[in-house]
Amino acid sequence: MRKLFLPLLLLILVGCTPKFYGVGAPVNQAQLGSNTFLTEDGAHLPLRHWQSKTPPRAIIVALHGFNDYSRFFDQAGQFFSNQGVACFAYDQRGFGAAPKRGQWAGSDAYINDLKAFVRLLKDRHPELPIYLVGESMGGAVILSSLAQSPMLEISGVILAAPALWARSTMPWYQTALLWTLAHTAPWLTLTGESVKILPSDNIPMLQAMYKDPWVIKGTRVEAIYGLSDLMDQAFASSSFLHGKVLMLYGEKDQVIPKQPTYAFLQQLFQSGSDNTVAFYPQGYHMLLRDLQAQTVWQDIKVWIDTRQHHLPSGAEQRAKQVLTEAVSGVSVK
Repeated sequence: MRKLFLPLLLLILVGCTPKFYGVGAPVNQAQLGSNTFLTEDGAHLPLRHWQSKTPPRAIIVALHGFNDYSRFFDQAGQFFSNQGVACFAYDQRGFGAAPKRGQWAGSDAYINDLKAFVRLLKDRHPELPIYLVGESMGGAVILSSLAQSPMLEISGVILAAPALWARSTMPWYQTALLWTLAHTAPWLTLTGESVKILPSDNIPMLQAMYKDPWVIKGTRVEAIYGLSDLMDQAFASSSFLHGKVLMLYGEKDQVIPKQPTYAFLQQLFQSGSDNTVAFYPQGYHMLLRDLQAQTVWQDIKVWIDTRQHHLPSGAEQRAKQVLTEAVSGVSVK
């Protein structure tokens, strides 16, 4: 029995490894429709856009967070389109109304989709600067994309509480538990109802999300494992960021801890990128939808318009103060 136990255990573990469905073989050219982003492997990703009432002077591509979908940018998109900035957001694979809902496509799939989407927009609007906005997981996708393609044709990156909780910054027992669950019960679905975390102070918005059928409420363990892979890549991407970067973080963020965020920023300041960091004392994880979201939108608008490090809210000064106290030797712009 002892001789049979180890091979049997290995067989069980191999049979239960987390599965990411990935990208299929190319069947057509990627295309932008009125309400759909068609990928090269034939996936139809729902697309939302907020067109400027005047000729646009810039474009924003917004990527949603984990278990969310493109509607996350609705109010922000209306704000920016009224400022002459055309905005686009699509449901990433496995989220919202995109194919294979609830399944993780793999980091490369999300990265390839973003690169293809940017190329299509650049072909359609070669004269307009393109800015990427990523919330949480969306920020991690952007960071990982730039690590693979640092010459991606964009004019700047806005990271709103990016998902940077890499395994290297987690306690050993968390990574061990995640690995064990992912390799024994990857199909297990977790709701997180017992975890007392407040992602935003905008309670009506959170209540609307809870009722929204397109927001995923139960998450497969293998999807969490895949997200951890993506966060590992994003955390290691700082040396590849050489362009214009605006990073936003709420000091009341209960989703992404301060430790990995500060550690990433310490690396970012040494990378030579043209970065601006903004900390919001009353900000939570969902900065673009918090009660003070308009303050954040206005900061983003001014940053895009002026290319200056000074923001109307003064949040960059708050970041300088906090990070100087938290991390010795860090020079913050």
